[in-house]
Amino acid sequence: MNLGTPIAIGNTAKVYLYENKIVKVFNDNLPDMESINEAYKQKMAYSCGLSVPKVMDVTKIEGKQAIIMEYIEGKTIGAIISNNIEQAEHYMNICVDVQQRIHQNEARSIEQMSEKLSRQIENAPNLENKLKLVLLGKLDMMTFEKRLCHGDFHPFNLIMSENRVVIIDWVDSSAGDLRADIYRTYLLCSQFSEELAKMYMHLCCEKYGLSKDEIFQWAPIIAAARLSEGVSSENSERLIEIVNYYCTTN
Repeated sequence: MNLGTPIAIGNTAKVYLYENKIVKVFNDNLPDMESINEAYKQKMAYSCGLSVPKVMDVTKIEGKQAIIMEYIEGKTIGAIISNNIEQAEHYMNICVDVQQRIHQNEARSIEQMSEKLSRQIENAPNLENKLKLVLLGKLDMMTFEKRLCHGDFHPFNLIMSENRVVIIDWVDSSAGDLRADIYRTYLLCSQFSEELAKMYMHLCCEKYGLSKDEIFQWAPIIAAARLSEGVSSENSERLIEIVNYYCTTN
């Protein structure tokens, strides 16, 4: 099957537009159940009534795991903000409203956030074992309701399509603490724009009725977990600084 040129290349997969469908083809180095697990998470989000692309098939293409799903025509909110920075607050408001709709759902049938974060911290490079133990201890002390968390929520994973916003890329979703999910989004946004990240955090505190301190208690845990992902665009030194700051001052 000749899928043509990818329309997007991520850390774990390449995405193609083929016969008016999206075909996500996973990298060879991933676990055998990766596509099945991601498709399950996406179907679960769809069943919650969230605007999510419909999964049509889980298959293999030339020996590689693949998910075939509905194609959503539109632009990402990230791209829209980049071209309309003066309207950034309007679109960030939309982002927070969408994230709140996700968090309104209980999630018990998917991976537990605590298990995922624990595994990531244990596998994080450039962190001493002593520091990992401190982080795992902080994680164990966290108590929270198990809410549906996207795990990679940012403006480039939201597509404006006609009169709705569609949420894509559910591979990192889990059942966990919405405050951790919010901090993760803040961390991702701050990688590219401190101003947008601060705007997002202000809106979240206002709409969720949370304090910044409540959210930032997750900072060292989420930053350490991010280290394990090996994302080339991420600054690992920045993440280590965050971990060290919160583990030595708190």
